Amino acid sequence: MKYLIPCLMLTLSIAACAQPTESQVPLGSGQSEVKVTQIARSTNQWDGSPLPPYPLKNPEITILGYEIPPGVRLPMHRHPVINAGVVLQGTLLVMAKDGKQLTLNPGDSIVELVNQWHYGVNQGPEPVKLMMFYVGEVGVPLVIKE
Repeated sequence: MKYLIPCLMLTLSIAACAQPTESQVPLGSGQSEVKVTQIARSTNQWDGSPLPPYPLKNPEITILGYEIPPGVRLPMHRHPVINAGVVLQGTLLVMAKDGKQLTLNPGDSIVELVNQWHYGVNQGPEPVKLMMFYVGEVGVPLVIKE
């Protein structure tokens, strides 16, 4: 069970700081092939620091879709669990408390900061749509607000 979470995350291929790659996977005799695109792959958070270890007991996967209206700034927060995602629409500016920042556009991926204060803001004219994958532990919150 302790290898399920890392294998699932690698299968989902949701991470930051990697070049997209494509491959063809045969489905069987006479059938079409499935196109697989690696969105990203990383052992680091978006600020370059290494990811913490996965939880060893009671792992829990959560997938959330967010829609952030234009002009909305999220509150300063931190994540006690590893999480990664992909921007589906819009442009999101992510700011860390230490001043580091990251701008995400449609198709960009992010491996979020773990236990580091940050916030996101939609400075664009359209809603930001974001799909996030959380690798947590039963009973541990996904987000803690400052």
